[in-house]
Amino acid sequence: MNALKGIALQVGATFLFTIMSALVRIVSEHVPTGEIVFSRSFFALFPLLALLAWRGEISAAVRTAHPLGHIARGTIGVCAMGLSFAALARIPLADATAIGFAAPLLTVMLAALLLRERVQLYRWAAVVVGLGGVVVMLWPHMHGSFDTPGHMFGALYALMAAAFTAGAMVQVRRLTQTETTASIVFYFQALAALAGLATAGWGWVLPSGREGLLLLTIGFLGGVGQILLTESYRYAPASVVAPFAYSAMLWSLLLGFILFAEIPPLLVLLGGAIVITAGLFVIWRERQLGIDRTREEAATTPPAAPAP
Repeated sequence: MNALKGIALQVGATFLFTIMSALVRIVSEHVPTGEIVFSRSFFALFPLLALLAWRGEISAAVRTAHPLGHIARGTIGVCAMGLSFAALARIPLADATAIGFAAPLLTVMLAALLLRERVQLYRWAAVVVGLGGVVVMLWPHMHGSFDTPGHMFGALYALMAAAFTAGAMVQVRRLTQTETTASIVFYFQALAALAGLATAGWGWVLPSGREGLLLLTIGFLGGVGQILLTESYRYAPASVVAPFAYSAMLWSLLLGFILFAEIPPLLVLLGGAIVITAGLFVIWRERQLGIDRTREEAATTPPAAPAP
């Protein structure tokens, strides 16, 4: 375990994902969403396969006991990706990022409903408060604080993307019971690329040289970011590295201002702060519950017999 390395990898992954989102916002002016989904997923396969080959994990990546589970995860994940890209084309980068922070809170709800996970009152309270923060963030978009009508739809797309992301995370939890991390990541990227390719008949365009380079970069950054994110959990517990995913808010504010001269409304920032606080509380409670379970197991496990 190396907590500092795990945190550094998480922050690096978050930074790359935010740059990727900014590039999606740029290229979406001329390239349809389905084409961007294909590029994001197809070009991400190259760094992923290179890493798997270097580790000798290609066979582990393609081996699966539940192909239908991967198809379900891929379908939900593609919907989340497409909606998030559609949101980025319509609302400021920081707004889309902040609304996306609702995903961990929605995951708690879905895990309780679908996986029958036990969720105590403290976490339910955090979810309710966090969803209140989402309403605060959505308020400017729903009440004409922006001149562009598409902002309302963009905010709704971002919220729907968060919901589908939560669904994807629940499905990932199911898959981890029998599937390797390599297979989960590989099959999602492959299925997402196929899903994006299936939209070719609905208005794909021939990208210019600049747009083609941006599409390639989007995929590469997504693939490398996924690798860094996965690696971060190898070096530190989720309760240690997960809070640093919220650094995406800082990166999105910075890149949004530099690249697009975007300054989010005060209500968006306030709502984002509420959602982040609620998310951090959920992570903290998960850590405390994990510590308590470990203590209970240690207290109830009989001591090992002395070696002969």
